[in-house]
Amino acid sequence: MRKTFLSTFGSFAALALTASLAWAQDASPVGLWKTIDDETGKPKSLVRITESNGELRGKVEKLFRDAGEDQNPKCEKCEDVRKDQPIIGMTIITGMKKDGDAYNYSGGQILDPASGKIYKSKMSLGDGGKKLDVRGYVGVPMLGRTQTWVRAE
Repeated sequence: MRKTFLSTFGSFAALALTASLAWAQDASPVGLWKTIDDETGKPKSLVRITESNGELRGKVEKLFRDAGEDQNPKCEKCEDVRKDQPIIGMTIITGMKKDGDAYNYSGGQILDPASGKIYKSKMSLGDGGKKLDVRGYVGVPMLGRTQTWVRAE
């Protein structure tokens, strides 16, 4: 009985280790993400994250807006080249690079189109690659806020 338990436990442990290593190798924030407003809990947009030369970038593909709202708003409060440009199609994440392990990314910036402000940013994958914690901050990560995005694909 003891031998069977140890054999079964050993097989389970090996399978779990193999699955976690496979996920670690394939884990990436590249793909389509549904952004969730951290204040209301409602979906705000779809952002597609792509990777080029080790840098992640995120572009708005769709906005979830109420019927009475402008369905294709412009970034009126932006202060750079994005000023008065449509938010749909806008790159809002730039410069994000892998930070140590397969689950963390930092060194980038994120634009909040509602305020026009650009923040330093970092991201962390979780829940088997199904969730992405995106943190925007000023100065140090403690001085910021985090949104949890969910994979839309």
